[in-house]
Amino acid sequence: MRDVLKNILFALVIFMVLVSLFSGANTFFDKENVISLSDLALKAKSGEIKTALISGDKIELTLSDESKVFAYKEASGSLLESLKNLGVNDNDIKKINIQVKTEGGLAYFLINILPIVLPFLLIILFFYFMFRQAKGGQMQAFNFGASKAKLFDANKEKITFKNVAGAEEAKEELKEVVEFLKSPGKFLSMGAKIPRGVILIGSPGTGKTLLARAVAGEANVPFFHISGSEFVEMFVGVGASRVRDLFNNAKKHSPSIVFIDEIDAVGRHRGAGMGGGHDEREQTLNQILVEMDGFERDTNVIVIAATNRPDILDPALLRPGRFDRRVIIDEPDIKNREEILKIHSEGKPLSADVVLRKIAERTPGFSGADLANLMNEGAIAAARKNQKEITQTELTESIEKVMMGPARRSKVYSAKEKEIVAFHEAGHALVAASLSNADAVHKISIVSRGRAGGYTLKLPTEEINFYSKNKFIDELATLLGGYAAEKTVFGDVTTGPHSDLKTASDLARRIVTEYGMSEKMGPMTFGEREKLVFLGKEMGENRNYSESVATKIDEEVSSFIDKAYKTAMKIVKEKRNALNKIASVLIEKETIEQTEFEELMKSMRASGSVA
Repeated sequence: MRDVLKNILFALVIFMVLVSLFSGANTFFDKENVISLSDLALKAKSGEIKTALISGDKIELTLSDESKVFAYKEASGSLLESLKNLGVNDNDIKKINIQVKTEGGLAYFLINILPIVLPFLLIILFFYFMFRQAKGGQMQAFNFGASKAKLFDANKEKITFKNVAGAEEAKEELKEVVEFLKSPGKFLSMGAKIPRGVILIGSPGTGKTLLARAVAGEANVPFFHISGSEFVEMFVGVGASRVRDLFNNAKKHSPSIVFIDEIDAVGRHRGAGMGGGHDEREQTLNQILVEMDGFERDTNVIVIAATNRPDILDPALLRPGRFDRRVIIDEPDIKNREEILKIHSEGKPLSADVVLRKIAERTPGFSGADLANLMNEGAIAAARKNQKEITQTELTESIEKVMMGPARRSKVYSAKEKEIVAFHEAGHALVAASLSNADAVHKISIVSRGRAGGYTLKLPTEEINFYSKNKFIDELATLLGGYAAEKTVFGDVTTGPHSDLKTASDLARRIVTEYGMSEKMGPMTFGEREKLVFLGKEMGENRNYSESVATKIDEEVSSFIDKAYKTAMKIVKEKRNALNKIASVLIEKETIEQTEFEELMKSMRASGSVA
């Protein structure tokens, strides 16, 4: 209502200004034939004037020939007096039809009063808007420390645990929290206390925020949600003030739930030596600690937080009494991936040939967000082809698009470069197919995707939770298969194996320094990662070993790489015919799918090309 009145007042002022300018413009632009009072007297004596219309000091004269002229009388006198003073007798005056035009209320106001009132009105409006802005800024200053948490509207988009596939253990933990809020008597009768907080820990995209939204949909209690970064401001103390305001609001609506997303933004480890005790994040964290478990402990407010970096959180935040429960949300396994795909396929017309189980088999390591993106990319691809349904082909292509980026078919290779890429990928596939612990080859392609010139898609036949040393050794040999193939066929190497060599070197070093799989170094780990707490970045490695041990580590890493390279070279040389065959098919077709590759290897085994 206030804004409406302001707009009406503003429009009225604009209207007045325009009318005033318009009336002045008419006077300015009209070309008037003005005569003097002496001429007026002469015309009156000669009987040339038919009518005289007096409007203020202005006189509009209509002559005998119907033409019009104008004259201006004295401001203090009347027209009759002026004519008599100029020698016009009464008979001549009687011949003139004299009329007086009186001004209306609006016209009188616009012409006489508005020019006086308008400047004062504009000054008043100027001061009004200036004080209004100052008042708004003052109120903004008072609200600066207010919480920015939003109250979740469950009716707007209701999400329940039925909309969350997988993460069964996490859902059970959160169901208990919801049940505690709905019927606390059942738990209190057993002497159980309401949990103070639940922290959701998982990799990005695993569904932490989605679970929190499901809790909001299930619990019929107020649900406040805020991001950890919204507490932090430039001024020290603002974050702590917002925390107090948030918990005060939550207590007023208790029982209630407070959800803090990305809590690591304010909950990082204190005492890092940066910013001192007056650092804004530390002040905010201190206030969160007090609110969650301070002297006041009889509040029915449950805090749910989410993070993917639990290692950098302050220990005081994670202790029982604050976050009593840690809920780990892992990457979904094959069964859960299939369930997630079913949820995200709702509302999408799937073809009869779509088998979501096969899509789930080809997506190990995919998070829930990745699977949602996969289904969306499949729908976009089908719509781009003007199809009525989404087929298995679009979904399979979407897997590779999500993993490596879109196909770059416009990138043209020369015949020589295409041959190099074909032998390189054939080397990876051949070595993988020849080793018992290597993952199965699902697809080989020399179509560029992302920054890769080609790719060999290898996926495990079943879910792997623990990797063995033999598995790593075969993986190293597979990574070096492309390098070995280029060296064998062309007698030279290109920059193509760059990423393979980097991955192999990193894996070999982890085998020695982190996994304790080196016979020479023994079951030990070497090196400690240093982290800068406030940035959450690994800044380097703190060596907890001597230079002589570092030399042995380098030698052992080189030994693993050397053995893997020799294994790859042996396979490529012994099965050169098979390598040539795979490369020739790739050059011709550009892509080999799993079934075609298996048939190709089977036929070559039958012919003796492959052992």
